[in-house]
Amino acid sequence: MVRGLYTAYTGMINEQKRLDVISNNLANSATVGYKAENVTSQAFKDMMAVKIRDGSNAFLDEPIGNMNLGVKIGETYIDWGQGSLRETGNTYDIAIQGEGFFQMRVTYANGNDEIMYARNGQFTMTRDGFIVDAYGNHVQGSSGDLQIPLNTADVAIKNTGAVFADGVLIDRITLVDFEDYDYLELYGENMFRPVDGATQTASSATMLQGFTEQSNANVIDQMVSMITITRAYEAGQKMIQTQDNLIGKAVNEVGKL
Repeated sequence: MVRGLYTAYTGMINEQKRLDVISNNLANSATVGYKAENVTSQAFKDMMAVKIRDGSNAFLDEPIGNMNLGVKIGETYIDWGQGSLRETGNTYDIAIQGEGFFQMRVTYANGNDEIMYARNGQFTMTRDGFIVDAYGNHVQGSSGDLQIPLNTADVAIKNTGAVFADGVLIDRITLVDFEDYDYLELYGENMFRPVDGATQTASSATMLQGFTEQSNANVIDQMVSMITITRAYEAGQKMIQTQDNLIGKAVNEVGKL
């Protein structure tokens, strides 16, 4: 009976973690370039139950079967599917169509820089002409930080990433890709950082100026999953209540006989 309490507890904890992921997806359903996360569940390894010597037979110990210790989160993974494209008409909004990432130079408070990777192409231009995201991280071109000459009247960004200022080629936005996305970790601010083992490759994706890639989190699917998780959590609560009642009877009633 005590093991029943633990099994129900692990199930409730598992559903709570799944709910955290679903809630995060719903909160970012309108975030440009967001990639939804999903989780899998798996059982703990079955344990061999052994009967130790209790005087009923001559064996020192005797296998009596297996028992399961509950459920846990298997893995959290990212859905890298393409999000829908939304036309904005803004000059510095760029959507990636295909597999690949923008290179962003992130500057920390201590002055150190690091290149990270993002799908969010909602950019703006600073007073100095640099193209940055909402957090001030610089978009990288073939020659470093992408900068538009001041007093430029027309900026055109081609599908290949070539950037033209008043008809003159000034730089090229270079997209990069990775052989295995399992070697990318979510950093925050909707950006990713490669870990040891990541292999960078060239991207064959195209870019669309005046568009943004929307979140690929389907609100309806996420809500259905949330309802399913809630029902499973309630089932775990009822199991704990049942186990508690059984233990109470075993202690208060069976013990009187």
